[in-house]
Amino acid sequence: MAQAAPRFVSLAPDGRPQPRTTFGHALHRFLDDFFGAEPVWATQIGFHAYDDRWPDTSEAGRAQRLAMLRHHRARLEQVPEEELSRADKVDCGVVLEAIEQMEFSDATLRSDAWDPLSYVYLMGSGLFGLLAREFAPWAHRGAAVAGRVEGLPRLLAQAREALVGLPDRPVSRLHTETAARQLSGVNDLIEQALDEAQSRAAAGDAPELLDLLRTAAQPARQALAEFQRALETDILERSEGEGRLGPELFAAKLQRTLGTDIPPDELLDRAWRDYEAVRAEMVRLSRELWPQWLPAEPMLEGDDEIVRRVLDAIAQEHRRPDELLEWCTAEVGRIEDFCRERDVIGLPDEPLKVTWTPVFMRAYGGAFLESPGVLDKGLSSYFWVTPPDESKGAEAVESYLREENDRMLSLLCIHEGVPGHYLQLAWSNRSPHLGRQIFTSGLFAEGWAVYVTQVMMDLGYRADDPATLLVHWKFYLRAITNAIIDNAIHAAGMAEEQAFELMIEGGFQERHEAEAKYLRARLTSTQLSTYWVGSLEMWEMELEARRRAALQAGAGADAVPQPRLVGGLGETPGFDYRAHLEAVISHGTPPIKWVRRILAEQAAAG
Repeated sequence: MAQAAPRFVSLAPDGRPQPRTTFGHALHRFLDDFFGAEPVWATQIGFHAYDDRWPDTSEAGRAQRLAMLRHHRARLEQVPEEELSRADKVDCGVVLEAIEQMEFSDATLRSDAWDPLSYVYLMGSGLFGLLAREFAPWAHRGAAVAGRVEGLPRLLAQAREALVGLPDRPVSRLHTETAARQLSGVNDLIEQALDEAQSRAAAGDAPELLDLLRTAAQPARQALAEFQRALETDILERSEGEGRLGPELFAAKLQRTLGTDIPPDELLDRAWRDYEAVRAEMVRLSRELWPQWLPAEPMLEGDDEIVRRVLDAIAQEHRRPDELLEWCTAEVGRIEDFCRERDVIGLPDEPLKVTWTPVFMRAYGGAFLESPGVLDKGLSSYFWVTPPDESKGAEAVESYLREENDRMLSLLCIHEGVPGHYLQLAWSNRSPHLGRQIFTSGLFAEGWAVYVTQVMMDLGYRADDPATLLVHWKFYLRAITNAIIDNAIHAAGMAEEQAFELMIEGGFQERHEAEAKYLRARLTSTQLSTYWVGSLEMWEMELEARRRAALQAGAGADAVPQPRLVGGLGETPGFDYRAHLEAVISHGTPPIKWVRRILAEQAAAG
């Protein structure tokens, strides 16, 4: 009788530091339960004891998660304040806010009931993370993949049972249609796992896992096919919603995403003011650039037409689709060289790979940075570039390439790579404070990436090419319009033609970019606001640091000018840019308000 293939046994260590304080023990106990309830998140963080499991997405599982979150929130709130160090007070605040946000998601937002795409993302993330990074031997990762593939039928059955909508939020048709288009990416990952198992078995590495995966794959494929049919029939038939949250729910989610009590209307008013200010700067630059880029043409009369015509000329300089990855890899190297030469910031040692966005993530468009979990040390980050969809025809591909022209790609390499997400998250993973490492703030991460792109312009990256600065302001204008359409679509019912007019006519975007962003704005909510709002808070931190430095140097706070837009502050007595940048990213990735508090306290303590 053949011996049964071994089941999953974790071969990866628990990378968490041993708790030494009352808060540390309370956090450790919470993470034990939290990782068990959210095993895919645990894999992404770098805790690998549950790598073979899916979360329980049934109604009973949701109730158990909520009970667990409420229990640990109460436990953490009861930690005596006198037993909290200054660092623990920050971590405890960060963790409590994260728990409250998760309670809101499970109890109020309830995407499990109306968003089929959330399941596609869950499945894709749960398999991709095991295949893409060698954090443990194949005997661990392969068995974990087999366990998750085996668990897919149960997960998909729970999804079909849950996707019936809520009284005030029916299943979203857009999310259903998009999920149906992206579900094949999960099958692709199963095939990738089988190919990996086969090549490993041929080399004598855990050959028993090949049969285990083959056995699990057949019912998983069948369950995926049934879910595909359900998406295209009965789930689609009851998908009467649009996925728009409405003003009250959007405001509640935005407050938790941004960690601010500023009303959405107030943020929207500020966004419109900045929108006009950036457009005015683009007009000024375009008038200066016209003779260089369009020497044979008389300058047009309308401001918008001048900007658009100059940007059109600049957009002619772009890569072919098959050149995008190689070009981005080389550009990251050029940016790193600049940072070394100018002593901008300490560069990470962790490897970065530039590669195509996995299929299951392509609905969100654009470029992404996928970093290793905080407990996985020394592993690769992935700079994902979403390729143009050639099935849409040559005109759409050209529109994509014109939007992502050479100068825009350069800015994306700063934003996603160095000194943007890749560098910031590598620094974050060095922090000794576990709570703010694990429960990261999108406002901090995206705000940093937008902010530091402007810093690179101020420090002179590509300073010999004024066209890059114009494209940079277009990039920044995109962040502002992101926030406007995020708010207007979910809280004010902005129509497609209004969104396109804002992005294409007002924001000078290519049609392809506007279409992708309109889709993303309806598939997600509040995330698109983090770029611009986060960058504003980053600039406020820099202004505070400059004023402190000027006062300490005896120059007075008025030595720091009020910026006309953002950046462009020049020299400030006593202010060291590298010291400031590294101070900002040395504390994990918590909500920005906590970093402002830390830096202010450190300055006060001398």
